[in-house]
Amino acid sequence: MVKLQWSWKAVSRRPLRSSLIVFGAAMSVFLFCVIGSVRTGLDSLLGQQEADRRLVVFQENKFCPATSQLPEVYASELKKFPGVVDAIPIQVFTNNCRASLDVVVFLGIPPEQLRAIRDLTLVEGNWDEFNSRSDAAVIGKDVATRRGIQVGDTFSIGSYSIVVAGIFSSANPAEQSYFYTHLDYLQRGDMASGDGFVTQFEVLLDASADALKLESEIDELFASAQIATDTRTKGAFQAKSLGDLTNVIEFSSILGYACVGLLFVLLMTTSLMGVQDRLKELAVMKVLGYSRSLVFQGVLVETTLVGALGGSIGIVGAVLLVTLSPLSLSAEAVTIAFVTSWQLSLQAFGYAVLGALVAGVIPAWVAASHPTLDALNG
Repeated sequence: MVKLQWSWKAVSRRPLRSSLIVFGAAMSVFLFCVIGSVRTGLDSLLGQQEADRRLVVFQENKFCPATSQLPEVYASELKKFPGVVDAIPIQVFTNNCRASLDVVVFLGIPPEQLRAIRDLTLVEGNWDEFNSRSDAAVIGKDVATRRGIQVGDTFSIGSYSIVVAGIFSSANPAEQSYFYTHLDYLQRGDMASGDGFVTQFEVLLDASADALKLESEIDELFASAQIATDTRTKGAFQAKSLGDLTNVIEFSSILGYACVGLLFVLLMTTSLMGVQDRLKELAVMKVLGYSRSLVFQGVLVETTLVGALGGSIGIVGAVLLVTLSPLSLSAEAVTIAFVTSWQLSLQAFGYAVLGALVAGVIPAWVAASHPTLDALNG
């Protein structure tokens, strides 16, 4: 308790210097949490229960949704496969197929089938309004927050202009950045292929279905048809769509740990400089009866206290940013939501405390071992 009081007095006695150190630590942890939230969002997307129990049928050798055109009549053939519960035609429109933080994704699905394949909970609006209007849409709460859209508003992009009939939340964070519209409405747009064609099919499987076997069987069936297909599990399809973006996210994780390393260097350097400035003061404390062990522990607690305080501020700042201003990263109409979690926050706090503890060892050793007489004479 004495060590904590002494350490806190040492920190608070130099408010400007301590504030700058805490701010630097907070920025390091803030960046670690924001970068980590992207990785958490990617894991959440690819780890959804439906990722391995649903298939996505896309046009062969196509990458962007705007280039895929499959006959809608394929749905009836897909339903004939054993283990297939349903095949849902989906029309996709996006304003940008490249990786971007500001992508609009419209998903056109038959309204009577939307609630059967998506677990959506309306927080505003009603389903009757959506079902009764062909130009109506329900949108995720994250995209509604980002763009300031409310129920009853009209939103236009490209040749499409929809009326917002509802705002929904979902257990899948990525879903909360999508616009769900009527299939036939999207099929009539200038960028669509017209009635009778869709972008892709989402195939629902029962528990007995062999997803990998069905992939090859479906592609074999349509290999000689009007348009050949490329079928993958939903998780594999999303991973392929994200492509190089996944590698960028993996690399960014290294940058997150580099931020922790920066925290370590910052705290060790500033703490060592502080000890050098206070050598005479520490020598007087030793003369008054403070043991070398107590001095060592006091400086160590001081550094750890600054790291923990800065880490806490950084974590709170990152959580507030991701929560109050929902962010997402998209590529080829597949969206990764920035997701915070208790696990990520605890990991960041643990790294901040551990980094500060290790960073304080050398300054604490210098403070404890420096000759008292030399410090007093200096």
